[in-house]
This record gives sequence, structure tokens and C-alpha cells, in this order.
Amino acid sequence: MIISIASGKGGTGKTTMAVNLAMALKYAQLIDCDVEEPNAHIFLKPSINHIEDVNVLVPKVNYQFCTFCGKCSDFCKFNALAVMEKQVLIFPELCHNCGGCRVVCPENAISEYEISIGKIRKGQSRAIDFLDGYLDIARPSPVPIIKKLKSLVSVQNTVIIDSPPGTSCSMVESIEGSDYCLLVTEPTPFGLNDLKLAIDVVKKLNIPFGVIINQSDIGDQAVKQFCDSEGIEVVMEVPYSRKVAQAYSRGRAMIEELPEYKARFQSLYDHIKDRIK
Repeated sequence: MIISIASGKGGTGKTTMAVNLAMALKYAQLIDCDVEEPNAHIFLKPSINHIEDVNVLVPKVNYQFCTFCGKCSDFCKFNALAVMEKQVLIFPELCHNCGGCRVVCPENAISEYEISIGKIRKGQSRAIDFLDGYLDIARPSPVPIIKKLKSLVSVQNTVIIDSPPGTSCSMVESIEGSDYCLLVTEPTPFGLNDLKLAIDVVKKLNIPFGVIINQSDIGDQAVKQFCDSEGIEVVMEVPYSRKVAQAYSRGRAMIEELPEYKARFQSLYDHIKDRIK
């Protein structure tokens, strides 16, 4: 079973929920797909036993065959190629690795070579199999690293995916194929606005979902009222706690500071299993 945890905006407590849900289970695989700012390792403190590069293909031009027709640059929507009178400028940092320039070249003058855009790591934290990734600075898309991480999903076990915030390509790639998605929000106008965006995404992907309202007692009731009016299930409410904030600042999980939350996350997991069935 794959449970993804997402949010329409950053800072809602998405990673907090992912880490605590994983730690509350007897065994889980946690994959931190927020490869631009991975931070689950801060709380899990895994022992890393494997690191590998993630490579993608970028184009290069064989000037023996190139006629400088410009079809490759016309095709590229990311301006990764610029055809001059007697030269083709290639900007690997803009390339999204689709291979389209090679396909449209009428002279077969474009080939591809590999470059590294980041790394993935594997490790162990108690009963949790841990994976995360890092996108190198100035690389345009984290999607190839997320795809690599998801290729290592252990489908026979419970998998917790901590997705990137927002509703961009990286979030979609992370949650696609999940059996259930937990959308974490906060009771503020920004939280409600971005929750609506995230709900649109999971509905288009046809993923069953529920909402967690974090710091549920410090804002207004608009998020709760919206969920009630739309028939959206609020599966958990987590009130503000100074102890949790202090534990977070020390890199400690919620259930380590407030053990009673372990039973709440176990109950949440059981509820998700029932919903999936």
C-alpha cells in the first residue's frame, strides 16, 4: 500500500505527518520525494548505506551532418538550444531531457550523452527503510530523481511518500500511483486556497484522499467548513502544541515527545486501510 502525503503549500507540517506516520508503524518504507529540500532525514537520522548518481540525457550536435535548419530549437519549448548561422548553442541547465530535438532533426545530427543532475540515498532508521534524493543546484527539473526514487518502491510493504509542496510537476509525479493521499493543510486563508488546488490535482489523478488539519486550533473554521460542505473527510486534526514545536526545533518526531500520538497515527493508518478496501 502506498500512502502519499502532500500539501498545496509549504510549511503545513507535511513532513511531520509523514515521519510520524512511518514511525508509528511496525515497518514502513519512507521516501522523501521533496528532492529540492529533503528534510525527513533530520528526524529519522538514518544510517545511509548507499548513494548513487541520477543521470539524464542531454543533446550534442554532430556538425558533420547538421544543416542549421533550426528545427531542434523551434521544437524546444525550454530554449535549451539556439541555432546560429554556423553553430548550435546548447544549454544543458535548461534541458528537460525529453529527447524531442533528436527526434525532429531531419539529418540525424543530434545524439545524446549522460550528465548527473543529483543523487539518491538509501538507508535504515530502526524499522524504516529510508530513501531520499538531492537535486543539484541550477538543474531545472526534479522529476527524473523522483522517478528514480519511485522505481525503488517496495510494493509488498507500506510505503509513505513525502511529496514536494505545491501542485507542480514534481508533486504530481510523487503522488501518482498512490493508493491514498493525505493532504495536510492549516486553518488559514492561504491554507484553504492551496488545499483547493491540491484537491483538484488528486481528483484528476483519481486518488482517494483525506485531509489533515495541522495546528487546527489557531486559525479560523473556513477549512473545516469547506471540507464539510464538499463532503471531504477530515481524517485528523492536530492542535498547536508548544512541546511539538520545541521537539521539531531539536529534530525530534512528535511521537517521541508526545507518545500518545503514536496510537493516533496507528488509528489513522487503520482507517486508511479500511478506506482502500
